[in-house]
Amino acid sequence: MKIKAKKKFGQNFLKDESVKQKIIQAMPNDNLKVVEIGPGLGDLTKKLLESDRQITAFEIDLELCEILQDSFKSEIEKGQLELICDDVLNRWHNDSLVEEEYHLIANLPYYVATNIILKALVDNKCKTILVMIQKEVALKFSAKAGDKEFSSLSILANIIAESNLLFDVGSECFDPPPKVTSSILKIVKTKDYDTLFKEKKEFEEFKNFLKAAFSAPRKTLLKNLQKTYSKDNILKFYELKNLSNTIRPHQLSTSDYHLLFKNIK
Repeated sequence: MKIKAKKKFGQNFLKDESVKQKIIQAMPNDNLKVVEIGPGLGDLTKKLLESDRQITAFEIDLELCEILQDSFKSEIEKGQLELICDDVLNRWHNDSLVEEEYHLIANLPYYVATNIILKALVDNKCKTILVMIQKEVALKFSAKAGDKEFSSLSILANIIAESNLLFDVGSECFDPPPKVTSSILKIVKTKDYDTLFKEKKEFEEFKNFLKAAFSAPRKTLLKNLQKTYSKDNILKFYELKNLSNTIRPHQLSTSDYHLLFKNIK
């Protein structure tokens, strides 16, 4: 039975077997639980189960959920697979999606990709994020200082993790084919935000600071920040780090953004 992709859920089913295999190979080789968001028809789920992984899968589409319940009846009964038929964002309580440490794998609809990645970054239980998303979004999360795509998303990822765009996936690999190029993004956490910020309030202040810094990407960082923060304190930091007053937002490194925030807040 052919299932028609639903536009309201942003569905594009991956059909290329070689891409599926490359995604599985990019998963960390350990015994941590895997959380899969949007298993769809269960192709990646099947490959993960074959490697004896414990999986919790979230599927928002109730029609697909029925198919998955039937396809993986044995694995669900054995407890190897937990299938949750709900929007994953409804289940992300107290910044933790599941009780134990886990790796996240997902083919994310473009309209919700950024929100889910940011949720996973804040979730201390999540150790690796392996997602297929729109290439433009993957570039923003994986960009380094100096890249034109470098943004607040790059900093939020790079300040606690190693972020890499692994490879692109053409539209012909999907059914139906999307109108954009997709990419596989891998984010491996090396620390948590808790180690950098004393409390949640300070982390929220940092996000607001980044929002101000990148409010007008073509203007200088100084012009953007002095609308909200003390110009004297910014200039003191510039002098300390031997930075030009004309530096633009994408030119300052992730570590210097963190230091600048600590110095001017």
